[in-house]
Amino acid sequence: MAPLEWLLSSQRDPRGEATPDGLTMVTIDEIAPSLFRLSVYVPEMDMQFNHFLVRDEEPLLFHTGLKSMFPLLREAVATLIEPAALRHIAWSHFESDECGALNEWLQVAPQAQPVCTLVGKIVSVDDFSIRPARGMTAEDLLTTGQYRFRFYPSPHIPHGWDAGVLFEESCRTLFCSDLFHHFGNAPAITSADLVGPTLEAMHKMEQGPLAGYMPYTRRTPGVLHALGQLQPATLAVMHGSSYEGPAAGLLHDLAAAIEESIDRS
Repeated sequence: MAPLEWLLSSQRDPRGEATPDGLTMVTIDEIAPSLFRLSVYVPEMDMQFNHFLVRDEEPLLFHTGLKSMFPLLREAVATLIEPAALRHIAWSHFESDECGALNEWLQVAPQAQPVCTLVGKIVSVDDFSIRPARGMTAEDLLTTGQYRFRFYPSPHIPHGWDAGVLFEESCRTLFCSDLFHHFGNAPAITSADLVGPTLEAMHKMEQGPLAGYMPYTRRTPGVLHALGQLQPATLAVMHGSSYEGPAAGLLHDLAAAIEESIDRS
């Protein structure tokens, strides 16, 4: 089955890493203090779908996952916290792998609030969600106990008018969604360069039916350079390895990589 057919099929269960009895599983790794990466690898797409749980007084989940992945992820989250204890459910932009299972999570976590950009709240989420979202700008602060979060709008980076990235100020973790997307069943975290694999992935995407998934405008460099000024120490990447180490340079280089990918397409 082709990757696009897999993604669009409502009849197919997502396949993570196979266990000896053929069941699927979520790989769980702590990639920063109290920050857990929950990863499902889909061999048909050669791609990981990563979700991030912040374990704190008010736990936060970044990326709900596809609706069809919800039972698998709920079991994985339950190994770390009681799912009903979730208080914040956040994502970058309105897309199925970002927030497709939002309402399923809200049903099992009665005190949880959706958290997204203000644009996302206004244009999509409050009509879709069973509870109103908290729409944030960069001036708004979300605290979960020990950790402090701000949402930085990044329109059309990586996708969508409503796109934004979440930044945790205490440990300087940037939840960067599809930025630095690369293929393969990659290790949970790396200190190796991510720009090369990202460029390869963008070039590969441009050859298929999902071409055009990463736009480039005259505003792109400014947004990425501004994110670099946050001096993130960890990049929580949705598809592929997360990054550990000074990451400002990677964000500065990413704008040139996106432009190069478009020039090559």
